[in-house]
Amino acid sequence: MTNNIDHDRLFKELISTFFVEFIELFFPQLIDYLDRESITFLDKEVFTDVTEGERYESDLVAQVKFRGKESFFLIHVEAQESSRKWFNRRMFTYFARFHEKFVLPIYPIVIFSYSKPKREAISQYVVDFPDFKVLEFNYQVVQLNRLNWRDFLNQQNPVASALMAKMNIAEKERAKVKAECLRLLITLSLNPAKMQLISGFIDTYLNLNPVEERQFQEEISTFSQPVQEGVMQITTSWMRQGIEQGIEQGIEQGIEQGIEQGIEREKTLILRQLKRKLGEINPSLETQIMQLSIDNVEVLGEALFDFSTVEDLINWLNTLTA
Repeated sequence: MTNNIDHDRLFKELISTFFVEFIELFFPQLIDYLDRESITFLDKEVFTDVTEGERYESDLVAQVKFRGKESFFLIHVEAQESSRKWFNRRMFTYFARFHEKFVLPIYPIVIFSYSKPKREAISQYVVDFPDFKVLEFNYQVVQLNRLNWRDFLNQQNPVASALMAKMNIAEKERAKVKAECLRLLITLSLNPAKMQLISGFIDTYLNLNPVEERQFQEEISTFSQPVQEGVMQITTSWMRQGIEQGIEQGIEQGIEQGIEQGIEREKTLILRQLKRKLGEINPSLETQIMQLSIDNVEVLGEALFDFSTVEDLINWLNTLTA
């Protein structure tokens, strides 16, 4: 399901947008001596591994200033979505090349985002002999599949809201975790662009099947009314994007059925949201809603947040035929 996901881009966007929040969440001790106003992201570096014959790009390198000083250091963050042999050696190679080029201290961090294996990841590269140790290179590790998502539920941090979706989650908890990720996101009061970045990250890694989708709707029904409305706005936005993608795909492939199914799913979602907000709706109103054009369905998806009674819905529908 995740074979076509651009993991590197998703993690780089998340961490570069919320760099300080990422450091605060996982490395609060680093925040103590980092000048928040001095962060500058450097251009990516490309390295060739002569032993494996592969080229690699560094994910994220930030130049920052020591707080209260005029000296700088680098923070290198590497996101790794698969478990690879000799990755520790590659981290040392990055370190050595950065140190050679910039002649600055380097704080290396790896985020392991794979689901398996769950054994503790290696966090150092060592070169030694029976009689003495030549090198011991260490780097910080955030291994998501060894973190319990429940430990981050009350962290008022956008990175926690996103990365909970990649932590240690039982299959039966996927719908609950997705709901909790969005609940936390709604409470953060971010601007729309940042909300979209995180909600897209969550939806990518917690893409639910129909059974889980019903469980998800049950979970969000337990939230307070303002949070429910915020989550419904996000899910309506996902559905609209999915329909637009389906239409584009349908045009390219000549598949009308997929487009129609996407539209039906959005109408069904709108009906569920209306029932949760207003209570039961009589069958004639349901039929009227299911017969709406896609443009009117999208407008209804925005308007329903202003409804208080079924009468408000009826009045809105009447405006379409006035």
